[in-house]
Amino acid sequence: MTEASPLPSPQQTADKVREAMYRDDRASKWLGMQILEVTPGRAVLTMTVREQMLNGHDICHGGLISTLADSAFAYACNSYNELTVASGFGVDLLAPGRLGDVLTATCHEVSKAGRTGLYDCEVNNQQGQRIAGAFSEGVVAQRVRVVHRATDHRHNRQHALVRADRLA
Repeated sequence: MTEASPLPSPQQTADKVREAMYRDDRASKWLGMQILEVTPGRAVLTMTVREQMLNGHDICHGGLISTLADSAFAYACNSYNELTVASGFGVDLLAPGRLGDVLTATCHEVSKAGRTGLYDCEVNNQQGQRIAGAFSEGVVAQRVRVVHRATDHRHNRQHALVRADRLA
């Protein structure tokens, strides 16, 4: 008789999800986003405002600030290892991001019930000035996992398989 592997802790699950998502997250990588922290229901990401991100007013394009908030939301709501997507997203741009600013998006879960979760996100610059606020709603798209566990029956050992599930 073999012993079953212990279930991963919520933090271990969040770590595995972060790794699996970031590996294929071309948009966040392209924008230079860095993941500082992912814990169950919470994520912190940064992005440095580059020349290509400036609009005609010489400030960071609001859509890119929104994208940073949306990426933080994605990591926070998927941290439980349920494939979750946004069903709603609203953002208020409060101050401009400037060339060279390091913007930090902190997103945390406000409530989670059934397949729906609500998340609040704040984007600040390196001086702690609030640049934007966002409120997102996520819905579990499918009852599938972002990170899967599988058993290799030939060797009676368990190992983690990371699989990128795609929405149909």
